[in-house]
Amino acid sequence: MKTSIQERLMALREAMKKHRIDAYIIPSSDPHLSEYVPARWKSREWISGFTGSAGTVVVTATKAGLWTDSRYFLQAAEQLKDTGIDLYKLMLPETPSINDFLLHELAEGQTVGVDGQSYNVSDSRNLNKFLSKKDIKLNTSVDLIDEIWSDRPAIPDNKVFELPVEMTGQSVHDKLDAINNQLHKAGADCLILCALDEIAWTFNIRGNDVIYNPVVVSYAFVSENETVLFIQPSKLTPEIAGHLKEEGVVLADYDKIVPYLSKLQGKKTVFIDPARTNVALYHAIPKECGIIEGITPANHLKSIKNKTEIDGFRNALVKDGIALTRFYIWLEKQLAAGNKVTEISATEKLSALRAEQPLHISDSFNAICGYGPHGAIVHYSATPETDAEIKPEGILLMDSGGQYLDGTTDITRTVALGEPTEQMKKDFTRVLKGTIGIAKCKFPAGIRGCLIDAFARKALWDAGIQYLHGTCHGIGHCLNVHEGPQSIRMEENPVILESGMVMSDEPAMYREGQYGIRTENMVLIIEDSVTEFGKFLTFETLTLCYIDTKLVIPSMLSVREHAWLNKYHQLVYDKLSPHLNEEEKAWLREKTKEI
Repeated sequence: MKTSIQERLMALREAMKKHRIDAYIIPSSDPHLSEYVPARWKSREWISGFTGSAGTVVVTATKAGLWTDSRYFLQAAEQLKDTGIDLYKLMLPETPSINDFLLHELAEGQTVGVDGQSYNVSDSRNLNKFLSKKDIKLNTSVDLIDEIWSDRPAIPDNKVFELPVEMTGQSVHDKLDAINNQLHKAGADCLILCALDEIAWTFNIRGNDVIYNPVVVSYAFVSENETVLFIQPSKLTPEIAGHLKEEGVVLADYDKIVPYLSKLQGKKTVFIDPARTNVALYHAIPKECGIIEGITPANHLKSIKNKTEIDGFRNALVKDGIALTRFYIWLEKQLAAGNKVTEISATEKLSALRAEQPLHISDSFNAICGYGPHGAIVHYSATPETDAEIKPEGILLMDSGGQYLDGTTDITRTVALGEPTEQMKKDFTRVLKGTIGIAKCKFPAGIRGCLIDAFARKALWDAGIQYLHGTCHGIGHCLNVHEGPQSIRMEENPVILESGMVMSDEPAMYREGQYGIRTENMVLIIEDSVTEFGKFLTFETLTLCYIDTKLVIPSMLSVREHAWLNKYHQLVYDKLSPHLNEEEKAWLREKTKEI
């Protein structure tokens, strides 16, 4: 394997010479800027041998480097050994950024190359601006990996399936009308959709082209006069193709998007999201066209769930709660019997229990099962080399989720497997206070997520504790588990929080080398009240799974927090117990009893 990586680097450098490119960037993304990418676009993994989910490779005539974050320092160091690719550890003071590296390594007049099909407009602009400081050019028109990857996988050709209106709550025709209305308000004539979740939502289609995300490799163009879905014809059954045409959708081959855009007639104004549109599409837009940039109407409309979608989430979360209850019963029994359970085998068991539920599709992301010190690694993923045995002591952090036809789930629970220490209980209770802080938060309509982020952090800040990831992300409906555009985090995000948005609620804390604690529920933004000062919103907790009260110090909870926990546990029992056998009911009753 190491030899083949070196041979691939040699072939890449030859291609660079041929195209007069002095440095080539290989990102982790695909033409749709997806979080997870199909095998065809795993170019960074192919050129480097590094299999982590995040990282960028840069190759010059004499050097090659991989930039990745702390989640992957150990894994990358091992996988890059003897490949000729150096590891650059992001966020460390001694590590140069990719931009600084390029400026240092290249001379004036040289050229940096990147495949514009897998690079977004915003990043391209920023890089071009930076390189211009030294008169270095940026070439986004060549896919050098395609030239040298002789057995490159094909574009996914999996069959598409439809989500009926009974599950989506809205027809394709109605969604297109809503999108076009928003385009008119923005002053745009048409819209380019590149992001797969936006396309899947707009056309009520789903698939399995991308692991964990039930999306379909495709592009779309939306306007009042014509709407085109660019997709490989073999992916559509005659029935689905017929339904789309009945909804007013024109079907075209996936690779026809660039020629189509290049022939846009008249001085049209095109709407794009520069962070979710690749450079190749952007450059295909005729010069005479105007461009409006922002969060697309499809992305915004998708984030606000209708009643049918919300009912679907509720159904999915009951099923998820049943699977989780049975998982934790199984785990307790295995440990009590002295049977060996590891992080990987526990993850596989939970996946299997979810798969028993009706309308289940797959996991919604690569689960994090972190026992002991591994729980302190924020995005830990067990490998055969790191797979720790779970023992009846310490604490276990389990972050997982499922894809169901009627909804997507995401939950984290931290449980004590033995007698917890006082520090563990204090840490857990502070994190729980943050979870409840969001759940109980009442806020005026029209505000941004950063303005309420402190409700999740105050109890931790009071103890001098901080976590560095966001508190809440959006969650798709039978779509991506990480969905925008809304968020609740310390950093500024201009998107307004609105009723109907479904989000995570996941404060946390991590003690390096000891353990991690995170309590994550899914929440729905709902209207709370209207006063003389305007409309107020709040959150409704949707997740149904017990919270380990063995780790709670009741005296640290306020009266409101104490009441919330007991009321929540009563809800969990009431919703799940009708679906459980007597043994399971008794177990859950004990776990959810009042404190």
